[in-house]
Amino acid sequence: MRWARRDEKAGASPPLPESRQPRDTAARRSRVSTFSIAVLFLSILLLFATLLPAGSVQRFKLWSAIHNGQGLGVESQNEDEYLIGVGKADITGPCVEINLMGYADPHQIGTGLRQRLYSRAFIVADPKNPADRFVYLVLDTQSGDTAVRYGILSGLQELGAEYEYYDHHNLAVTGTHSHSGPGAWLNYLLPQITSKGFDQQSYRAIVDGALLSIRRAHESLTPGRLSIGSTKVFGANINRSLFAYLANPEEERARYNISSEDDGSVDKDLTLLKFQRSSDGKNIGVLTWFPTHGTSVLGNNTLISGDNKGAAAYLFEKSVIDDETAAEGFVAGFSQANVGDTSPNVLGAWCEDGTGQMCSFENSTCSDGRSQKCHARGPFFRVNDEGTSSCFEIGKRQFEPARKLYDQLNQTPIPVRGGWVKSFHTFHNMSNHQFQLPNGTEVRTCPAALGYSFAAGTSDGPGAFDFTQHDSNSSNTSPVWRVVGGMLKAPSEEQIACHAPKPILLDVGEVSSPYQWTPNVVDVQVFRVGQLVIIVSPGEATTMAGRRWRNAVGDEMNALFAEESQSVSPIVVLGGPANSYTHYISTEEEYGIQRYEGASTLYGPHTLAAYINVTLSWIPYLSSSASSRPPRGPEPPNNSNRSLSFIPQVIRDSPPFFKKFGEIKRDVEEKYQIGDRVTATFIGANPRNNLRLERSYAVVEKRTTLPVLEPGFLNSDEELLKERTRNHNQDQNQEKQGNTDTDAGSWKVVRDDSDWHLVFRWRRTSELLATSEVEITWETADPWAEPGRYRFRYFGDAKSLAGQISGFEGVSGEFELLPR
Repeated sequence: MRWARRDEKAGASPPLPESRQPRDTAARRSRVSTFSIAVLFLSILLLFATLLPAGSVQRFKLWSAIHNGQGLGVESQNEDEYLIGVGKADITGPCVEINLMGYADPHQIGTGLRQRLYSRAFIVADPKNPADRFVYLVLDTQSGDTAVRYGILSGLQELGAEYEYYDHHNLAVTGTHSHSGPGAWLNYLLPQITSKGFDQQSYRAIVDGALLSIRRAHESLTPGRLSIGSTKVFGANINRSLFAYLANPEEERARYNISSEDDGSVDKDLTLLKFQRSSDGKNIGVLTWFPTHGTSVLGNNTLISGDNKGAAAYLFEKSVIDDETAAEGFVAGFSQANVGDTSPNVLGAWCEDGTGQMCSFENSTCSDGRSQKCHARGPFFRVNDEGTSSCFEIGKRQFEPARKLYDQLNQTPIPVRGGWVKSFHTFHNMSNHQFQLPNGTEVRTCPAALGYSFAAGTSDGPGAFDFTQHDSNSSNTSPVWRVVGGMLKAPSEEQIACHAPKPILLDVGEVSSPYQWTPNVVDVQVFRVGQLVIIVSPGEATTMAGRRWRNAVGDEMNALFAEESQSVSPIVVLGGPANSYTHYISTEEEYGIQRYEGASTLYGPHTLAAYINVTLSWIPYLSSSASSRPPRGPEPPNNSNRSLSFIPQVIRDSPPFFKKFGEIKRDVEEKYQIGDRVTATFIGANPRNNLRLERSYAVVEKRTTLPVLEPGFLNSDEELLKERTRNHNQDQNQEKQGNTDTDAGSWKVVRDDSDWHLVFRWRRTSELLATSEVEITWETADPWAEPGRYRFRYFGDAKSLAGQISGFEGVSGEFELLPR
C-alpha cells in the first residue's frame, strides 16, 4: 500500500506559542523561581547518570551498471560530471574539565586527548546550475545540533557572496555518534544537565572547525565524477535490542535474513561514494555509510577520541598516503546510518557479577535484577584500556572493506548518473502532527516525552538506580522518580494516552522553562545527486525503522520520477543523527516493547510513520526540473547565547616553586623496544587556555640528517606546518626547554595529536597552588612505529592571574626505539 501524501498536513506546521499551552501549565511555569530551577537541575542531574548510551569482510558486491534490471541508457560522460570538493578541519574542544557527551555520566570528565576530532565536508554541485548543490558534514561528535547548525549558517553568511548558495536547504550537519568527545555544546537543556550547562569554547570549536572544513571544500571545488558501491562488513555490529527487533513482523524480518552471519538483525551493508576529480583522475575523498554505535570506548574512558568511526577515517586517510590513486588532502568520511539499536560490542552483553552469564534477553539485567552489572563486550574486552583496543579493531573492520571497495571502484567504477543535484529541508512540528497511515487510519504524534526505560540505559552504557529496559514503570521503581518527573511536569491524561504504551518518566516536550528541554520542531531533509538519495535523519533510527524509511522514499522516487530521462532506480541511504538531536526513531512494534530505544522515541508510537509521511510530502522537490523549495516551517530556538552554564573557568596556572612551565618531571628512559609504552611527564598548564586547533599539544620528533617533513600529513595549514618542521632556531618568542641542538632541521615530527597511539593526559596537582602536570605517552605497538632515535615535545599555554595567556614548550630527553 502506498503512503498517502497529505501536503496540507505536512506543510509549514505552526510553531508552539505560549498561548497554545494549557492555562494551568502556563501559570505554573510563570511561578517557577530561579531557586526551583536550580533544585530541579540538581535532581535531574542525579537521575541522568549514565542514561544515554548511547569484521572481517567475507562478502563483496558492487552495484552493477544496470541497477535492479533497469538500463542506464546512452549519455555523454559530460552529463555525469559534477563539481566536487572536500575539506577537513579540527573541531577538538576542551579535552579536560568538561563532561564527555554520550553516556550522560556527570562523573565522566575529560582528562586528555587520544585523537583530535574533525569536521569532514563533502560538497557536490551541478556545474550547469551552481546553485544546485549540497554540503554533507561528518563531525566527530555525538550528533548534529540545532545551535551548531545555526552557528555554521551564520558563519557562511558572513563569508560573503561567494557562499550565498549555502543555506538551510542544502547543509547537513551529521555526527559520527562518538561518545568520547567533549560535551556542553548542545542546544536543548536535557543534554546540558550532565555537562553542567553550555560551554562557549566547546561550541565555537565545532562551529569554527566546521566552517573551515566547508571553506576548504568550497575552495577545492573542481569538475569530477562520483562512483558508488556497496560491500558487506562483518564483525563490526550486532543488535543490542534483539528482543525488540524480533517484535517486527516475521515476514518482514525474513526478507533481510540472508545467512547465519547476515541474519538481518542489523544492516551489514557499507555504502561508499567515491569522489574523483577530472583533471588528473585522482580521488579526493570517500564518504561511507554504515551503522554501528560510537560506544566502543567505554563509559569509564576520559580521553577524547572519534571512537571507531574516527579510527576508521584515520586508517583510511593514512592508507592513501603516497597512493598514486589519491590526491593530497584526501578526506575519508565514515558517516552513521540506521544506528539506533546497533552496538560495536560484538561479543554481546554479559553480567560482570561473577556468574559468567549473559544478561537477560528481555530486559538486560543480571542476577540482582538490575542493569548496572550488564556490560557489552568488544572484541578485546579483556584488555584493561577502557575499550581502546576494541575501538581500534572495530574501526579497522570498517576501514578494510571500505578500502577494498575503493580499490575495486578504481578498477570498475559504477558512476552516479544524471547530472542533477537537488535538496530540500524543512522544519516540522512533531508535537501534534495529524496524518493518515497507508491503511487509512488517522493518527497523530505527541509532544516529546521519555519513558522509564530511557533511564535504564543500554548494555553499552547501563543506567543508574532501579530502572530496567522493557518493564520499568512507576509500579516497580522507586516513588522518588515519580516525584522527580512531577517536579518537571506531570503529564496530562491526553499525553499519557498519546504515548501509550510508553509509561512517561519525563514529559520534556511540554516544558520550556528556563528554555526548551528537547526539540518538538524537527529537521526533515533529503539530498539527491543522480540516482543517489540521502535521507538526513535527526534521530537514531533503528535497523528496521531505517529500512522502512529508505524503502518508502525509494518507492516514492520510482513512482514520481520513473519518466525522467535516463533515470535509474534510486540508491537510498540514511545518515544521522543530524542537524538536531531527536533521540531515537523505532518502529511501532519495537516501541511497544519499550526497551531503551522505544522509550527514547520522543513523539509517540507513530514517530517513524510521521517522519516518513512528512518526508514523502516533499519528495517532488527532488525532481530534476524542480526550481523551488518547500516552506521553511517553524524555526526552532537558538539557545547558544542564553543557555545556563555552571562550568567553572580557568583562574590561573602556576608552576611549582623554583620550577618553570615545560620542565621535565619524569623523563623517558634511554632505550625501548617496539611495543613498549614510552612516557614523559612535564610541568604543565591547563589545555583549556588554548585549544591549539589545527596544531598539537604533543608531538614525537625523530632525529634525521635532513630537514624533511614526514610525508602524508594531511593538514597544510601554515601554522601547523611550521610546528611540524620546527627546530630550535624557530619560534624565538617562545622559551626553549630541554635539548639545545644547533644542527637546524635535524628533527622531524612523526606523530602528533591526530595520531591514535600518541596520548596526551593532563592532571591538576594542586587546586590551591594552581599547579598541574602533563603526561605524554607513545604506545609503540603503533603499526607504523620504526626503529630510530626520538624525543617528545610538549606545547602548552599558561594563564596568569591577570588573565594573560603565554605559550611555552617542553622537550624530553632522547630515547632509542629498538626492534623487538
